[in-house]
Formats: sequence, C-alpha cells, structure tokens
Amino acid sequence: MRVPLKDYRELLWRYLAPQHIRVFLLGLLLCADIILQLINPQFLRTFIDTITASGPQPFLLGLAILFMVVALIQQLITIAATYISERLGWSATNALRADLALHLVRMDMSFHKTHTPGELIERVDGDVTNMANFFSQFVIKILGGLLLLAGILAVLWYTEWHVGLALSIFAVVALVAINSARGIAIKPWKAFRQVSAELFGFLEERLRGTEDIRSNGAQPYIMRRLYMLTRERLRSGTRARLLSSIPWSLPILFFAVAYIIAFTLIAWLYSTKSISLGIAFLIYYYTQQLSQPIMMISNQLDDFQKASAGIVRVQELMSTHSQLKDGPGTPLPAGPLSVDFEQVQFGYGEEDMVLKNVSFHLNPGEVLGLLGRTGSGKTTITRLLFRLYDPAVGILKLGGVDISQASMADLRRHIGIVTQDVQLFHATVRDNLTLFDTSIADTRILQALQDLGLTDWFDKLSDGLDTMLAANGGGLSAGEAQLLAFTRVFLHDPGLIIMDEASSRLDPATEQLIEQAVDKLLSGRTGIIIAHRLGTVKRADTILIMDAGQIAEYGKRSALQADTASHFAQLLLTAHEAEVLA
Repeated sequence: MRVPLKDYRELLWRYLAPQHIRVFLLGLLLCADIILQLINPQFLRTFIDTITASGPQPFLLGLAILFMVVALIQQLITIAATYISERLGWSATNALRADLALHLVRMDMSFHKTHTPGELIERVDGDVTNMANFFSQFVIKILGGLLLLAGILAVLWYTEWHVGLALSIFAVVALVAINSARGIAIKPWKAFRQVSAELFGFLEERLRGTEDIRSNGAQPYIMRRLYMLTRERLRSGTRARLLSSIPWSLPILFFAVAYIIAFTLIAWLYSTKSISLGIAFLIYYYTQQLSQPIMMISNQLDDFQKASAGIVRVQELMSTHSQLKDGPGTPLPAGPLSVDFEQVQFGYGEEDMVLKNVSFHLNPGEVLGLLGRTGSGKTTITRLLFRLYDPAVGILKLGGVDISQASMADLRRHIGIVTQDVQLFHATVRDNLTLFDTSIADTRILQALQDLGLTDWFDKLSDGLDTMLAANGGGLSAGEAQLLAFTRVFLHDPGLIIMDEASSRLDPATEQLIEQAVDKLLSGRTGIIIAHRLGTVKRADTILIMDAGQIAEYGKRSALQADTASHFAQLLLTAHEAEVLA
C-alpha cells in the first residue's frame, strides 16, 4: 500500500513552505554536521601515524585539542538542529491539526452521526502525531544520510580504492534491500490507527454515559467490549511492530557483513604493508561510521511507514466532503424573517422520509407553535432551517431568499436557536455568553442578564463575567444553563428565533422567571416554538401540528382553538389545558 510521491510532496510543501527559513537553517546545520563528521577522523589518523612513526611530537597536543573542539562544535550543531527540527515538526503538525479540526467543524451532521468524537480526536491528534517526524526530519535526514554515506565512500575511495569499492557495493545492496522493505508495514499501521480510533471512540461514549451504565448494571458488558477492543489493538499493534521491525533489523545484519569485509581487507592490506596503522584505524572508523547514515535512513523509513499510515487516514478524512455546499452569498434581509416551506421532503440516510410534502408560510414577526408526537418531524424542520441538513426535495426560504443561495455564516447569523441540551464550555461566563466574540461589549452582556432576570445569579459569581464555568455546565442547574442559552440569543439578535423544547427542563418557578424575557426576545422577531406542553405555545399566533412527517393541521391559534373539531382543540381538551390558553 503505497502513497504517491506527489502526495508527500504536496503535504511537505503546504506545511513547510511557511517555515522555509527554519528548513534552510536546518539544512545548513546538517551539512555542517556531515562535514565535521568526515573531517574529524583525519585528525586521529594523523595522530596515530605520527606517534607510531616518530613518537610523541609537540604538535600532537594541539591536534588532540583540535579534535576535541571539533567534536564539541559537532555536538552543539546537533543540539541546535534537534531544537529547530522539533519546532519545525510541532509547527507543521499543529497547522495540520488546525486544518483537520476546521474541516471537521464544517462537516454536515450526517458525518458526525457516523463518527464518534473519540474517534475523531484520535484522527486529529494520534494520526497527526505520528507524522511529526515526517515533517521535521524525514526529507532532511534522508538527504543528509545519503550525503554522509556518499562522503564516507568518497573518502574511502580516496584512501584505499579496494575498501571503497567493496563498501560501495555493500552500501548499494543494503539500501536496495531496505528500500524494498519500506512499504511492508504501512497497511498494518493503518489498521492499528483505525483500531485505536475505535477504542478511543468507545471510551469517550462510555465515559460520557457512566451514570446510565452504572444505574443499569451494564459494567460487565462494557468491560467485555473494552477487553475485546484492547485485545484487537494489541494484536494489530503487535503485527504492525513485527512487520516494521523487518526494515529495522536488516541494517544490523548488513553491519555485521560490513565489519567482516572491513577487517578482512584491513588485515590483507596491512599484512602487505599497503596501508599504515593510522589508515587501518581510519578504514575501521569510517566503516563503523557507515552504519550511521544507513541506520538513519532505516529509522526514517520505519517512522515513514507510521507516517504513511497517518497520511492515508488524513487524506481519507480531508477527501470526505460535506454534503452541504455553501451558497453564493445572497444576503438575507434584516429584521424579522418570513419562513416558507415548499413541498419539502427529507429523510435521514436510507430511511423512509421523515418529512413528506411539507408546505407552510410564516409571516415576518409571527410566532409559530409547532406540535406533534415524538418522531413526527418537528425538530427536523428546525434542522433544515438551520441547514444542518438539506432537503431531498423542495425549497426552504427565509425572508423570501432560498436558503441554499445564502452563505451558511449569514444564514446562521439570522437564526437563533435554544434547545433542551445547552452546550457550555470550560471558559469564562463572558466567553460562554458571547461564544468567544470579543466585539460584544460587557454592557450589552450585563443588560441581557438583567432582562432575563439573572441578576441575582450573576451577583453571586466570585469574579463576575470572568468567572470560569465547568464544561457541560458543571455547577449550574438545568434552569441556569437554559437561561444562559437565552442570553446568547439575546446577544446574537437574530431575525428568527427557534425554541426546541427550550423550557421542558425548567421548574415552574424558573419557567415563570423567563416568561417576560421570552416575550421581549420574540418582540419584533419571527419565532418557532416546539413544545409538548401546550401551555408553552400560548404566545403563538399560528399552530402547526405534525403527524408522521406530514402536516396534520395548520392555522391561526385562535381559530383552531375555537373550532372544537380541530386537532388542536382536541389536544387542549385531552390535556385539560384549555384554561391555560384562555
């Protein structure tokens, strides 16, 4: 399983080009390191030949000091190169992580329904982490290893051509053998990354559902599934590691052969007095040093297999495109928006249609009460308006504009939505209310909190707007979290407000607290209120009742309430809530 070279080249160019100065500096440092590695052994050769031929000489002390200075400089260069390569790798992988995260945020809901958050975290972090070495060292160390290898062989040819010829043949055979084995573990490493993603996805889901698991006694099943996944991860990891050890172990075998060749030639040449003791040591030293570039290339190819598996998975993820295409940018009008559904049909995946030929019109500034049994299609209507999905058939319009022609950013600026489940972040109260929009002034936030009746709650906060909230609303009641969600919408100031069972989790006292605020929020705006409790739609101008994906009834609330034969009137009668709406 091989990745085309152009894919590697494009990936390197995209994430290393912005760091071209670091890449150039790293290349210079590695070249300097190679030169010093080739030069320093020559000092030892001169030292040995001089001391064996003439005995101790005054200049030998300076030669020894020079050898140590060069070795020290080489170590400093290595440290600097390591630092730069780490910065290079982290910067490149962080940029790739950012691109992947942005890509995932832009994906449609159907994609996120088939991929768990834990799996996606492993894809964004785990796969990319395995590519760090590819960005920071692979090309430069492969090229550096080849240059060092060529330099060593050139010096050996110059020193003694017999040794140069023998070790050149050895080096070519070793590199060909290692290169032939480079792709053997890409597929197993990809399988290992996939199993890891499944494991982390499993853990994320089960840890999030700890309360339900414990209360229903599902721990044995969870532990069995965890055991099965970890066992599969062990098996796939073992197979990948064993196969990847083949290109790693080949150089060890070849080094043993290289030493046999070198010592055989040294013994023959020295016995015929063709070389001095210093040259004999030099041949041994360079033969030993020959292992460095070959091992460097081998290690890089080993890491390259892991990176290749990550690259394949990243490419698969990046090549998966959202089914939603952003519109050309037709602007939506300011103020309250009309809502039009024209023969809309929609189904999730291959399922039967959830909505069937739904058509209705909501005037600007009107409030629609959307009723129906669970699964009747109420929430689906709001998801289509928000363009979390596109209809299979039909047209949706806001303010007379086909929403497929508006940009998604503009569309979502004009729609505010409050649901039962409020997502809060581990951030300050200010950031949770503004969703990290620094252009919203504190005075606007405080005014919104006052309008919603949250002043007493706010006054109890130790650091005011700078108070940190726990993720998912830890420390807040359901009512407080819901009120914060209403505050977000206040600050957003959209033309269409959608409340999807927004008050179903509130106690009567808290619900009463926000009644006045909701009236203010809906004033001068179009509203859609989804509710099971009929009392929550008492402010609706129009009622739409869904049944099995179709409109069962649609009309003015007052007219439907007065018509005893209407579905709405029957619901009121059944629920004994007619007096609530009187």
